Amino acid sequence: MTISLEVSEGVGTILLNRPPMNALDIATQDALRTLAEEATARDDVRAVVLYGGEKVFAAGADIKEMQTMDHAAMVARSRALQDSFTAVARIPKPVVAAITGYALGGGCELTLCADYRIAADNAKLGQPEILLGLIPGAGGTQRLSRLIGPSKAKDLIFTGRMVKADEALALGLVDRVVPAAEVYEQAHAWAAKLAQGPAIALRAAKESVDGGLEADIDTGLTIERNWFSALFATEDREIGMRSFVEEGPGKAKFV
Repeated sequence: MTISLEVSEGVGTILLNRPPMNALDIATQDALRTLAEEATARDDVRAVVLYGGEKVFAAGADIKEMQTMDHAAMVARSRALQDSFTAVARIPKPVVAAITGYALGGGCELTLCADYRIAADNAKLGQPEILLGLIPGAGGTQRLSRLIGPSKAKDLIFTGRMVKADEALALGLVDRVVPAAEVYEQAHAWAAKLAQGPAIALRAAKESVDGGLEADIDTGLTIERNWFSALFATEDREIGMRSFVEEGPGKAKFV
């Protein structure tokens, strides 16, 4: 398998395993969508880590495979490509990318599908598609500009340049930089902590933020209001409020 889902402590790790550079060929893209849907459906998966292993996250699409495709072939394929990444972005649970080495092209676009990004101090990220006469096609022009702003996104997309971890942090492209040996451990710890939280409320928070970003403020407030009210029907809300009143904040054990 070029990609797998491994579960422990409520955390599902989607692991890329296509040496040497985890190039995202069509088979891997399709498997990514399948595993994202599995992570969404499984009750024992409460949070997700995206990981490419100790050396590299993913260096992009399989260029040799893409080189054989003409316009008609890519018209037929491009929706499935985007849908694979969108399936990751729409996992209704906390998702963190653990980034080691290169995260370029499709690899960078995959990190953009996460809610939080922890990068190794040796990580290098970028959207080099312009150097091939292309543009990002797996969500990069949309998710990158929403994450770091249009002008910074255009700089990376227009030039195709790579940025090291420190610049990626300054741009807001990653959220934390840690020693390379600690990337997965810290990402798993972030996910494991949230895996103990109130699952429905976490889903509500994620869908409210993501849905609101795609809408006007009034629509976003409606999404928030509907979710906020709906959570009063959950057992976790009862547990959380009772624990707060009786024991103080941060001690609730959610179900």
